[in-house]
Amino acid sequence: MPPENVHERRVTIASTVGLHARPAKLFAKLAAEQPAKVTIAKEGQEPVDARSLLMLLTLDAKGGDEVVLTADGDGAEASLDALAAELQTNRDAP
Repeated sequence: MPPENVHERRVTIASTVGLHARPAKLFAKLAAEQPAKVTIAKEGQEPVDARSLLMLLTLDAKGGDEVVLTADGDGAEASLDALAAELQTNRDAP
């Protein structure tokens, strides 16, 4: 059982290009603004720091991929809410 302050959420990436370039930059910036430390992972891969643009790009997360967000610390649920909403927004839409 995870510690009390650790929360997880599965989210499907809405941007058609996935977490590349602009969507990844926006996501990393938002993650850096959160009170809780957040990691992101694709199934079968090690989690990476959600605040790191470079690490986000190494995930090779594409549109339609499911990722797992994990937040640890005060404000974990609110951090997950904000970051899940960002991933569920298609930043490639005209």
